[in-house]
Amino acid sequence: VQLQASGGGLVQAGGSLRLSCAASVRTFSSYTMGWFRQAPGKEREFVAAISGSGGVTYYADSVKGRFTISRDNAKNTVYLQMNSLKPEDTAVYYCAAERFLTSAQAMSDMREYDYRGQGTLVTVSS
Repeated sequence: VQLQASGGGLVQAGGSLRLSCAASVRTFSSYTMGWFRQAPGKEREFVAAISGSGGVTYYADSVKGRFTISRDNAKNTVYLQMNSLKPEDTAVYYCAAERFLTSAQAMSDMREYDYRGQGTLVTVSS
C-alpha cells in the first residue's frame, strides 16, 4: 500500500485547507484511514480516523467541530477538511492505513497502522 498526501500549505488563522491522501490499493474500502500530525518539538498525535465504509469517524478533541474526515472509495482517496484553523494546528500531517480497525482506541493509535504516507506541511499564521 502506498499513500500520497497532498494539500498542505500556508494559511492564515481562521482559514481553511483540504488535505487529500490517495492510496494505491485494490481494496481501499477494506482499510481504515487515519490522519495524524506532528508539530515541531512535539510527539505525533491523532487527528481523525474513518472506517472503510465511511460510516464511523473519530476525532481528537482538539479538532472536533472544525475538521471533517471523509473518503471517496471510488477514488481511493481520503480527505481532511480543516476549517477555522489555528496557529496550533501547524504541523506535518500524515495519513495512515490499516485493514479492519474497528475500535476507537485502535483507530486513534498510529501504532496500529502498518501503512503510512509521507507528510504534508500545514502552516497556520497568526
